[in-house]
Amino acid sequence: MVESLFKFIHNKFFHCIILSYAIAGFFPQFGFWIRKIEFGSFLFFDGSTVKISLPIMMLSALLLNAGLGIQKEEIANLFKYPKLLIFGLTANLIIPVGFTYFISLSLQLWHNPDEVQNILVGLALIASMPIAASSTAWAQKSNGNLALSLSLVLFSTLLSPVTTPIGLHSIGWMANGDYAEDLHEIAWQGTGAFLFISVLFPTSLGVLLHFIFPEKITKAIKRPIKDINLINLLMLNYVNASIVLPQVFVNPDWDFLIAIVIITGSLCVLAFFSGSVIAGLLDSPSSEKSSLMFGLGMNNNGTGLVLASLSLSDHPTVMLPIICYNLIQHIIAGYVDYKLAYIPDI
Repeated sequence: MVESLFKFIHNKFFHCIILSYAIAGFFPQFGFWIRKIEFGSFLFFDGSTVKISLPIMMLSALLLNAGLGIQKEEIANLFKYPKLLIFGLTANLIIPVGFTYFISLSLQLWHNPDEVQNILVGLALIASMPIAASSTAWAQKSNGNLALSLSLVLFSTLLSPVTTPIGLHSIGWMANGDYAEDLHEIAWQGTGAFLFISVLFPTSLGVLLHFIFPEKITKAIKRPIKDINLINLLMLNYVNASIVLPQVFVNPDWDFLIAIVIITGSLCVLAFFSGSVIAGLLDSPSSEKSSLMFGLGMNNNGTGLVLASLSLSDHPTVMLPIICYNLIQHIIAGYVDYKLAYIPDI
């Protein structure tokens, strides 16, 4: 029965994500309880502190398991495509920030300035996050270059203590008032300890443990790790969404929600398309194009949601663009996977 359940979740994962958001909207109480569980605090060398809450532990476990899943032979190929790696990592930061600047100009006449600021801050958290580990699974499914996909994920994660503040500051200068102050404050003080304890350390530890453990053990735990990650990710989505979705379900602001869908959808399409363009400019084969498209199109929104729930609790609506992007990136990933399978020269 348990095996059948995990198989169902794996095959219908996107539907399960939607279900987790629906449950969060109607039954948020359990999510509130999980958010209150803490295990002390962590003091970083720059003086910033992070409360070690259960959501942070869940995020850390997710990335620890991702690190454990990396194969030894794959590590040796991480530096095999330096040009594509550099272009991909640069585009992953520049394109969303540039898109957000365009949106900030386009929405100057929007009837509700506070809604504009919520959208900009949500886009800031999307733009500044590392590449999602799930992009490797999509790239592999589409016969992409796995070494390049892993390189994009790992190096965007390792560089996140530098790139995340850059992204937050860049969009902080576009935002106004309290929203701008929050973005700059998070960039200066709120990301170092958070990214270290929840992203950088668990990912690096997972890779290290993969080298320490005998191959027999890593193979034995690979399937359980995959199953645990699915449940963990669904629970993390539920906990973070429970902060904002109940109010949306009770009193939806339809023009605001439609604007978020259009804006985040446009950003996601642009990101995927940029991967195809960069691969074409560098005359890369279809396998590398696939890896670039999924790498640029899929961001680690779980990290963005946890950071928003901890640092921007006074502005819970900023999580709506992140939640929306999280759903849309899987829809577009499915479409791109289909096109790459039947039209290799997309």
